Amino acid sequence: MNIRPVPFDHPDAVKLNDEVQAEYHVRYGDGGDATILAATDFAPPNGVYLIAYDASGCPVATGGWRSQDANAEGNLDGDAELKRMYVSAGMRGRGLARRILSALEDDARAAGRLRMVLETGTKQPEAIALYTSSGYEPCEKFGYYRHHESSRCFAKPLTR
Repeated sequence: MNIRPVPFDHPDAVKLNDEVQAEYHVRYGDGGDATILAATDFAPPNGVYLIAYDASGCPVATGGWRSQDANAEGNLDGDAELKRMYVSAGMRGRGLARRILSALEDDARAAGRLRMVLETGTKQPEAIALYTSSGYEPCEKFGYYRHHESSRCFAKPLTR
């Protein structure tokens, strides 16, 4: 497996983002994640967007982080917000999400971020299991979905 950074608007990133949005629609019955994201959100040193490619060069998993500091949506200074963690259905159960998560944490830590935060939903129990088994703990709700009952927010210090 080859994990490498790409721009958020790279064609492979767009393809995987379309897949994750379709999955959100199936799970939640709405139009997907309405959080506004821009390609510049993930441009180093203020973030990074990673894609895992299989041996044949097909994009199969993704995830990114973007800098967030204290704001009206509940973030704190030094936050790195995890976004668009996704593994294609046929590639699940192989540890790809955990590898991407670790690489994102390392990158955010190297960029001086203090805490990794994320928002997920109650209809994504496998995501919640990944995060809690990786040291994430519930935190104050933040972001676009902070007022939604099905929203769950987690955080993990990035200090070594």
